Amino acid sequence: MAMLAMAPAAGARADAGAEADISNLKKLSVDELMNIEVTSVAKEPERLLDAASAIDVVTNEDIVRSGATSLPEALRLADNLDVAQKNSHDWAITARGFNTDLANKLLVLMDGRTIYTPLFSGVFWDRQDYLLEDIDRIEVISGPGGALWGANAVNGVINITSKSARDTQGGYLEAGAGPELREDYGGRYGVELAPNVYVRVYGKYTNRDPQSLPDGSDASDSEHLGQGGFRLDAYPGRSDQFTFQGDLYNGTIGIPTGGDSRIGGDNLLGRWTHILDDGGSTSLQVYYDRTHLVQAVPPLIFAPAGSFGDDLDTWDIDFQHHFKWGATQSFVWGLGYRWTHDEVSNAPGLAFFPATLDQGLFSGFLQDEIALLPNLRLTLGSKVEHNDYTGIEAEPSVRLQWNPTAKQMVWAAVSRAVRTPSRIDRDLSEPAPGYLIVLLEGSPSYRSENVVAYELGWRADVVTGVSMSVSTFYNRYDDVRSTSTSALDPVFHLPFPFYFQNNLEGDTYGAEISANWQVLPEWRLHAGYSLLREHLWVKPGEFDYNNALNELGDPEQHWNLRSSVDLPHGVALDTTLRWVDARPLNNAGVVVTIPSYAEMDVRIGWKVTGHLELSVVGENLLHRQHLEYGISSATSIPEEIQRSIYGEATWRF
Repeated sequence: MAMLAMAPAAGARADAGAEADISNLKKLSVDELMNIEVTSVAKEPERLLDAASAIDVVTNEDIVRSGATSLPEALRLADNLDVAQKNSHDWAITARGFNTDLANKLLVLMDGRTIYTPLFSGVFWDRQDYLLEDIDRIEVISGPGGALWGANAVNGVINITSKSARDTQGGYLEAGAGPELREDYGGRYGVELAPNVYVRVYGKYTNRDPQSLPDGSDASDSEHLGQGGFRLDAYPGRSDQFTFQGDLYNGTIGIPTGGDSRIGGDNLLGRWTHILDDGGSTSLQVYYDRTHLVQAVPPLIFAPAGSFGDDLDTWDIDFQHHFKWGATQSFVWGLGYRWTHDEVSNAPGLAFFPATLDQGLFSGFLQDEIALLPNLRLTLGSKVEHNDYTGIEAEPSVRLQWNPTAKQMVWAAVSRAVRTPSRIDRDLSEPAPGYLIVLLEGSPSYRSENVVAYELGWRADVVTGVSMSVSTFYNRYDDVRSTSTSALDPVFHLPFPFYFQNNLEGDTYGAEISANWQVLPEWRLHAGYSLLREHLWVKPGEFDYNNALNELGDPEQHWNLRSSVDLPHGVALDTTLRWVDARPLNNAGVVVTIPSYAEMDVRIGWKVTGHLELSVVGENLLHRQHLEYGISSATSIPEEIQRSIYGEATWRF
C-alpha cells in the first residue's frame, strides 16, 4: 500500500457442534442456503434467516466458482461491500461509505484474529492471503458491529473463517498461469494424527504482472508473495474442541512511485471451546501476530527519498461465555485484552513520533437476547473498551426481530460505534522534523470518531427457490477527521503544518438488496444492488482544508448479476456482470470523478475426473484496461486494471 496517500491533497469463535458442512454447499438449494449457520451477528450460531442484521455470506462454493485468486477478489462477491482495485496488489474495500485511501471503518478478522493495523486503523490488503480452497465462508456485516466486536467495527465487519482440519483431509494441488497472473501455485495436505486429532499444512505462491498507467506503460507494481501454514483441530470429547493454527508469509511488491516494499509476518492462534451441560458454551482464544514492512518513500519537495519500516507485535487474549437464563433469555458476555508493540524506522518524508509505542486495550461486552413473544425477540448489548488514546468508549446496540412467518423476518436496530485514533491521527509527521517545513502532522488532541446508526431490514424465502434480503440505513457521524491549518510559517509565510482534527460531521443513507433464484436444479441466478448517499460538512466555526471531501470516495450505486450453470459432462459455466457508478475523489479540496464502468468475469470449469479439474477464467473482459480508483497527485499515480485471462488445474488425492 502506498503510505504517502495520506497527504492532504489526496474472534470469531468456532463452536464444536456448530460448524456448517461447507463441503456440500453446492448441493444445497436456495431455500437450504438460508439455513446456513452464521456466528458474526450474535457471536453464537444462528440461521442466516434469523440473523437480525445486514449480512451477506460468501460460501466456499461461491469463491471456487468465481475463479478468484485472492481474498479481495473473493470479497467482490459480497453485495454489501464496495471493492475497487487500485493496482496489482492494493485494494480499496469498505461498507457503507468512507472508501478513502486510508479507509478505517471496517473491522476484518481471520479465524478470530484481527488483521487491521493500528498504524491507520485499516487493512493492508496486499499482505492478506490464504489458500482459498480452505476458506469455509466469509460473513460480511454492513452496519455497526461495535456492541460485540469493538472499536473500528463502525460501518461493518468481515469475518473470514477457514475450514477445520477434519474437513480438509487428503491432498490438494492447484496451479494457474496467464499473462497477468503469471504464476499461482498452491497445495495442502491433511492427515489424522490420532483418533479425533486432525492436522493440515498448506503453501501458496503468487506472482502477478504489473498493471498499466493510463498511457499504457508499465506501472512497475508487480507482486511476489509466498505464504504457508498449518491448522490442527482436536476433539478430545463430545463437548470440547481445540484449535491451534499458524501462518507465515514473505514477499516483495513494486511501488509505482519507485522502489519496492518488502512485507512479511507470522502468527499463531490457539482456541479452546467447551459446550456446557446446560447448552451454553465457553471459549478461550489467544493469538500472537507479527507484521513487518519496509517501503521505499519517494522524495517530497522538502525532503529526499528514503525507506520507511514498521514492525508490529500483537498479543491478544479473549474469553467468552454463553448461557441461557430461564426460558426467555440468552446471555453472551466476554472479556479481552490486547497489547501491541509498534516500532517504526522513519524516512525523511514519512515519520511517526514516538518511533516506538506500546499500547494496551481492555474490553468487555454483554448481550442479552429476550424472547418477548414466540416470534418476537429483543436484543440489548454493549461493548466497553479502554484504550490509551481516549480512555473509555461505550458502543451500545438495540435490535428487534419479528418473524411473521417461519420463512421471513423483519428486523430493526439502533447502534453506536466509534473509530478510535490511529497512529496517523496522533503521531504522524510528514516530512520528519528538521526538513525546512513539516507539511502534515497528527494532533495529540485527536478524538474518536463516532456514528449512531438506524437500520431496518427484511429477509425471506419468498417462494420455493427464491430468497431475498433488503436492508436500509441512516447513519449520523460526528467528529470525523478533518485537515486544519496552523498560523502562517514565520520563514516562508505558508500555512504549514496542516494537522488532523475532528471538524467534520455528516450523514449517510441508503439501501442494500440481494436475491437468489434457483431457476432450474442446474442453474442459479444471483442479483445484488447497493445505494449510498453521503453528506459531510464542516462544523460551524471550524475549518477543513479539503472542504469535507477527503473522507469520501464512494460510488452512489453499484450492482452485480451472477449466473451459475452446471452443464453436461462435468462442465460448469459461471458469469458475473458488475456495474459501478462514478466515483468522486478528493484532489486538494476539489472533486475529481472516476467514470462509471461495467465489467464481466467468466469461468469455465471441466471436471475431467473425480480428481482432476481444469478451468479457464477471464476477468475484466469488457475493456482492455479501465480505472477503478486513484487520482494523479505528487504522492500517487492512478493505475488502470487490465483484462486478465488465465488457466488453472486442480488435483485432489
